[in-house]
Amino acid sequence: QVQLEEAGGGLVQSGGSQVLSCAASGHTASISTIGWFRQGPGKEREFVAAISRKEDRVKYADTVKDRFTISRDNALDNALNTVYLQMNSLKPEDTAVYYCAASFFLPTDSADSYVSWGQGTQVTVSS
Repeated sequence: QVQLEEAGGGLVQSGGSQVLSCAASGHTASISTIGWFRQGPGKEREFVAAISRKEDRVKYADTVKDRFTISRDNALDNALNTVYLQMNSLKPEDTAVYYCAASFFLPTDSADSYVSWGQGTQVTVSS
């Protein structure tokens, strides 16, 4: 079993930047991918970005491509102990609860492929 804990949320002005982190613990060796999802007020949960253990394969939603960057802690080869989401040029529509999740598969935008989820961290972008 894998436990995930997000950190780094808060209030930021439009155009600003924020970094989220996802700390994984437990049986992390079984996990192939860590992904980020978000759910804004009154909206469905949506995929944001994902990164794989091997080859650093990444996948982004079109809405965040070129603004957000996902990366992992390279202290250990092929480790997924900590994954970061660097968010730049933030917009009010990026306001959401951000969740990280773990998958056994290569990066995918399908929430059904993720087996463990964190509790989420709130990001609020003021206009």
